[in-house]
Amino acid sequence: MSAAASKFDFIVVGSGSAGSTLAAKLSESGKYTVLLLEEGGQAGWLSLLPKGYGKLISDPKHAYFYPVEKDPWGPDKTWIRGKMIGGSSAINGMVWIRAGREDYETLDQMGLEGWNWQTQLPYLRQLEDHQLGSNEFRGAGGPVEINTNPNPTRLADAFVQAGRAIGLHVKNDQNGPTLEGVGYAQWNIDRSGKRVSAARAFLDPARKRTNLTIVTGMRVDTVELTGNKVTGVSGISNGGKVTYSAGREVILCAGALASPRILQLSGIGDADVLKAAGIAIRVHSPNVGRKMREHLTLPINFRLRHWQDSQNRDFGGWRLLANACRYFATGKGPLSIGAAEAIAFVKALPNAPRADTQIMYNPYSYILGPKGIGFETEPGMQLYSYYLRPKSQGSVLVRSSDPSAALVVEPNWLDHEEDRAGTIAGTRMIRKIMSQSVFQTFVTGETSLTSQAHSDDEILDMTRGLGQSGYHAVGTAAMGAEPQAVLDPRLRVRGVSGLRVVDCSIFPEIPSGNTNAPTMAAGLYAADMILNDAKA
Repeated sequence: MSAAASKFDFIVVGSGSAGSTLAAKLSESGKYTVLLLEEGGQAGWLSLLPKGYGKLISDPKHAYFYPVEKDPWGPDKTWIRGKMIGGSSAINGMVWIRAGREDYETLDQMGLEGWNWQTQLPYLRQLEDHQLGSNEFRGAGGPVEINTNPNPTRLADAFVQAGRAIGLHVKNDQNGPTLEGVGYAQWNIDRSGKRVSAARAFLDPARKRTNLTIVTGMRVDTVELTGNKVTGVSGISNGGKVTYSAGREVILCAGALASPRILQLSGIGDADVLKAAGIAIRVHSPNVGRKMREHLTLPINFRLRHWQDSQNRDFGGWRLLANACRYFATGKGPLSIGAAEAIAFVKALPNAPRADTQIMYNPYSYILGPKGIGFETEPGMQLYSYYLRPKSQGSVLVRSSDPSAALVVEPNWLDHEEDRAGTIAGTRMIRKIMSQSVFQTFVTGETSLTSQAHSDDEILDMTRGLGQSGYHAVGTAAMGAEPQAVLDPRLRVRGVSGLRVVDCSIFPEIPSGNTNAPTMAAGLYAADMILNDAKA
């Protein structure tokens, strides 16, 4: 179908983890016309290459860069999101963590009907074509191929052994019945060594449908309102304003930073914020752009005795060329792996009822320099941790009615005492793991960048200076049972009709772990809700 049709049953804004999934499912029956709008272009071959994200995240053609303002913690921080078909699922680290049963039961306890474990597990399983086969927790035959790290290094083995030594259960599946434990990573990388983004899994099989239209290169700025009904979207394409009409619904899937931007520019948000930005108020919804939660990661590097255990030299010079040749010939080697080789979920805080911290192992060590991230020139490895369910709340708010103006992003990390305690405990847990005897053969010690921080205050100061975004922001258009929540449990924006949000922003808390899988499952679930409502 040509985009010149201009009116569609459903308009989906953003082609990321939820948007690709949702557009494909809404168009599946052929009954409805669906328009998918994406500001970026096609993903290209580099997105299929797992380690290609290292290049993509520095390319403005393929990534958005959101500066973090009002951040007193030293180095400038920039948050990165995908800008291409597939969105952030096309540039992320491909670590497949779905969160645990308790995360979904917590949503149920918040009064979010339909978001309990019993309802959501079938959607999580429906996504998967898991290497380990189908069981009560895993899926097989789904569109997203999931594989366990096929060639763990001896340091990854040591990390797992060290986890066992401190009492962790060794898991063969990171998404099994319990979250706590240690094991090799699972990645959404197929058996040939290629990334399986949401677009590859869902959009590629749907592209030939005549009722699905995909338009790239369009920045959506506002939803169109007639009274309190959303009737379409407007934005910029090729330097000119473009408007599309929706006969049934508009669904924002633009992510936890961009979806609240569109809502606020449309006059849906906190009245004081909108007034200060010069935006006419259509719906006073005080929590749009607020209640944001985000992981704060702290990378800690360790010096290795032998170059054979470190990949610090593998991504430059002749070694990069050799590894590229190896990858294109066999689908293997350093370019074929995801963002972490092995993962531990631990109870870092005393008396924690369940795992509260995620620790990731990488066979390389990087540092931040004047030109950005660079690998150390000596052999090294890295562990990084984050407190899984932070309590601190930040915000992402508009400053102007000008759609091109930068957002005001305030993470407000470590504002809550529990988050500070969790961050300190996570650092100490990394050091406990690295102190196990299995590492003595490989490691000489923690590097001087962080090794001098011992007291609680020193660890917090170090985290404030060296901490980085986990790229897992949620909550900026969160669902809730209470009337002041931006969305109801069916993901409808309160105060208007014909508008939903389906992306990371819907979750009032961060799902324990990484956000790609829970967001894709939310896309499947939302599609069923939307289609059922369309029948009513």
